[in-house]
Amino acid sequence: MGINSESEISANLQIGPTTLGMVRIYVAGDGIDLPLDFDPDEAEEIAQELRTAAAGARKMAESAKSKKK
Repeated sequence: MGINSESEISANLQIGPTTLGMVRIYVAGDGIDLPLDFDPDEAEEIAQELRTAAAGARKMAESAKSKKK
Protein backbone atom coordinates (compact mmCIF):
# COMPACT_ATOMS: atom_id res chain seq x y z
CA MET A 1 0.00 0.00 0.00
CA GLY A 2 1.35 3.41 -0.94
CA ILE A 3 0.50 6.95 0.01
CA ASN A 4 -1.90 7.26 -2.94
CA SER A 5 -3.74 3.96 -2.31
CA GLU A 6 -7.21 4.06 -0.80
CA SER A 7 -8.03 1.87 2.18
CA GLU A 8 -11.05 0.79 4.21
CA ILE A 9 -9.01 0.89 7.42
CA SER A 10 -10.19 3.41 9.98
CA ALA A 11 -8.31 4.73 12.98
CA ASN A 12 -8.52 7.48 15.56
CA LEU A 13 -5.85 10.18 15.68
CA GLN A 14 -4.98 12.21 18.76
CA ILE A 15 -2.29 14.88 18.93
CA GLY A 16 -1.08 16.65 22.05
CA PRO A 17 1.79 17.49 24.37
CA THR A 18 3.20 14.98 26.83
CA THR A 19 4.33 15.67 30.39
CA LEU A 20 7.91 15.15 29.18
CA GLY A 21 7.75 18.08 26.74
CA MET A 22 7.25 15.99 23.63
CA VAL A 23 4.46 16.14 21.07
CA ARG A 24 2.62 12.83 20.74
CA ILE A 25 0.73 11.70 17.68
CA TYR A 26 -1.34 8.73 18.83
CA VAL A 27 -2.97 6.43 16.28
CA ALA A 28 -5.44 3.81 17.52
CA GLY A 29 -7.65 1.47 15.55
CA ASP A 30 -8.48 -2.18 15.00
CA GLY A 31 -5.23 -3.91 15.94
CA ILE A 32 -3.31 -0.62 15.94
CA ASP A 33 -1.97 1.16 19.02
CA LEU A 34 0.81 3.48 17.90
CA PRO A 35 2.17 6.34 20.03
CA LEU A 36 4.67 8.50 18.12
CA ASP A 37 6.65 11.08 20.12
CA PHE A 38 8.46 14.04 18.56
CA ASP A 39 10.42 16.92 20.02
CA PRO A 40 8.77 20.30 19.41
CA ASP A 41 11.07 21.17 16.46
CA GLU A 42 10.26 17.88 14.72
CA ALA A 43 6.55 18.45 15.38
CA GLU A 44 6.73 21.87 13.74
CA GLU A 45 8.45 20.31 10.70
CA ILE A 46 5.64 17.73 10.49
CA ALA A 47 3.05 20.51 10.80
CA GLN A 48 4.69 22.36 7.89
CA GLU A 49 4.71 19.17 5.81
CA LEU A 50 0.98 18.76 6.53
CA ARG A 51 0.28 22.35 5.45
CA THR A 52 2.31 21.83 2.26
CA ALA A 53 0.49 18.56 1.50
CA ALA A 54 -2.90 20.22 2.15
CA ALA A 55 -2.04 23.02 -0.27
CA GLY A 56 -0.98 20.48 -2.90
CA ALA A 57 -4.16 18.45 -2.40
CA ARG A 58 -6.25 21.62 -2.72
CA LYS A 59 -4.55 22.45 -6.03
CA MET A 60 -5.11 18.91 -7.33
CA ALA A 61 -8.79 19.03 -6.36
CA GLU A 62 -9.27 22.42 -8.02
CA SER A 63 -7.51 21.17 -11.14
CA ALA A 64 -9.72 18.08 -11.28
CA LYS A 65 -12.85 20.24 -10.87
CA SER A 66 -11.84 22.57 -13.68
CA LYS A 67 -11.17 19.62 -16.03
CA LYS A 68 -14.71 18.31 -15.45
CA LYS A 69 -16.26 21.58 -16.62
